Amino acid sequence: MKAAPQTIELGTYQHTKTGRLYEVIGIALQTETEEDLVIYRPLYESTYKLFARPRIMFTEIVTVNSKQVARFEKHKEEGI
Repeated sequence: MKAAPQTIELGTYQHTKTGRLYEVIGIALQTETEEDLVIYRPLYESTYKLFARPRIMFTEIVTVNSKQVARFEKHKEEGI
């Protein structure tokens, strides 16, 4: 059996490339590969109610406009 999943802070994240906001609601186990998946929902009108992305991909550093940035960044609420 797989060890406990890596944690990720729940809450609102912004996709660096698109600027769209998502709410991370938890971590799931992909039972065939035993890979941790981040489960998140769009905070905008979408055909899909939920998305899943491998945790490693969700938290990886990507290149946007020639800069190295996190694919998703924790969204800072205004006034905080």
